[in-house]
Amino acid sequence: MTTINGGEAVYQVLKGAGVGCVFGLLGGSMLELYDALQAHGGIRYVGARDERAAGHMADAYARMTGGPGVVLGAQAGPGVVNLATAVAEAHLAYSPLVVIAGAISRWDLGRDTFQEIDQVALFQPICKRSILVTDGERLAEMLRDAIRLAMSGRRGPVVLHVPRDLFAAPVPVPDTSPIRIARAGPPASTDVAAVAQMLRRAERPVIVAGGGFKWAGGAEALKSLAEALNLPVVASTGHADVMPHGHPLFAGQGGPRGNGVASRLTREADLILALGARLAFNSTFFSHDYIGAGAAIVQADVEASAVGRYFPVDVAIQADAAETAKSLTGLADQLDTTRWRTWLEQFQLDRAVLLKERSAEAADPAIPLHPRHALGELRTALPRDAVVTLDTGNACLQAADRLAHYQTPGLITPLDFGLVGFGYAAALGAQAAAPDRPVISVMGDGGFGFTMAEITTAVAHDLPVVAVVLDNGAWGAEKAYQQEFFGGRLLGADIDSPAYDKVAKLCGALGYAVDGPGQIGPAVAEALAARRPAVIHAKIDPAALSTLRKDLFKAPEKP
Repeated sequence: MTTINGGEAVYQVLKGAGVGCVFGLLGGSMLELYDALQAHGGIRYVGARDERAAGHMADAYARMTGGPGVVLGAQAGPGVVNLATAVAEAHLAYSPLVVIAGAISRWDLGRDTFQEIDQVALFQPICKRSILVTDGERLAEMLRDAIRLAMSGRRGPVVLHVPRDLFAAPVPVPDTSPIRIARAGPPASTDVAAVAQMLRRAERPVIVAGGGFKWAGGAEALKSLAEALNLPVVASTGHADVMPHGHPLFAGQGGPRGNGVASRLTREADLILALGARLAFNSTFFSHDYIGAGAAIVQADVEASAVGRYFPVDVAIQADAAETAKSLTGLADQLDTTRWRTWLEQFQLDRAVLLKERSAEAADPAIPLHPRHALGELRTALPRDAVVTLDTGNACLQAADRLAHYQTPGLITPLDFGLVGFGYAAALGAQAAAPDRPVISVMGDGGFGFTMAEITTAVAHDLPVVAVVLDNGAWGAEKAYQQEFFGGRLLGADIDSPAYDKVAKLCGALGYAVDGPGQIGPAVAEALAARRPAVIHAKIDPAALSTLRKDLFKAPEKP
């Protein structure tokens, strides 16, 4: 039997699976794999300065390409543990992250040896599967299965722990045939008929479209459905790129992190078609403030357990979002869409008013710069093919529904994990996945501090991401809560950041400092034209803070 070493086998499986790029940070636990990557080429390696950042890069790469996103936890123990945050992020984003995690050699297991920790148990609650390879003959088979599992059904991360000695051990030449992934199909004809009956009775129907359309490559199917049935579309949180900005049927993002027009649609609708959308906390707060108590609900998702989990549904469909949209588009000839013409026209009037208000925000000449003005300038400056990544935080919260996206995928956010420090690393992964598209990362000053070392990664690997850092000198969300609910008593809320534009220049990138109206747009345009990594450090009004959740704390009693 012909054998090769384990590192070579892992490389061959990845190459056979069509993996074009892997992310990581060099460590001693899998040098044979690194040697194979260097010797053969064909798979790009992006080396980060922090394993967590490498994980976010691979996560974003998966979201841009459809997956998998592969990250190498090349150092057993601390290096792999440092990936836990990135795996948890991918877990709550249903992103097919495949972690090849180095582990201590098999003969050292259970001896409390150097850097030993129970890695398998650590990751079990935050991924689809965390498993240790114990037999070299099964290494390639188990890696293929990890990729298959990450990509199957509702996608998600898988962590494969490979002992150090197995990368050097002789193992069989692997199977490198294509890995077949089963895909969910269309809804049953009986379900389509039931939806038709509900639409015949509806006067205020709306589509709520979620991430299922992005994973399914279904943006065109969604647009065709909306146009065929003349239905308004609301995006679930974090997915404001499911339809092109400005489309007359697109309301933008709804829910507590969205706009009032979109939220009114879902609150006042008599029929909600929730397609590829879970109607979960980030989009609804589980509240009838955002999902009308009297609305009939049709919900379709690839994951059966997600259907009807948070709100009772009238028609429950386990199916692919794009295939569901295609099936429902076929109902156009059976329906009288004039039944909801008044509903649609009122929405379009409301949307026009909202867009006018946002144009006025962008023209506000006030100093210090209001974040909404900064975002308005950025919205105008963004090319139509731009990819935007966001962080979590007060400034980024205001960006969630204020930017413009014209291509899908075009927006990558932390989603349900609410992670600070995600956005810039994610932008580097997105740029690696889409080298011909402009990528812009919108961050707060605190969040950018988590990952500013990755400017060197951008420079070293020629990833021309433009970071726009909105600096309000604070952990803004928490400061807003301390101000409103704790009598303005602040502890830990205010922060001092370095001049990130100067840090960028020291790292070999471009740097721009802005502090007034009319400056962000030209800086973005210049940076994008240069096709070099850049950081735009924008000072914004520190008083422009808002509290999202007023149910978390008790308001102070008045004397």
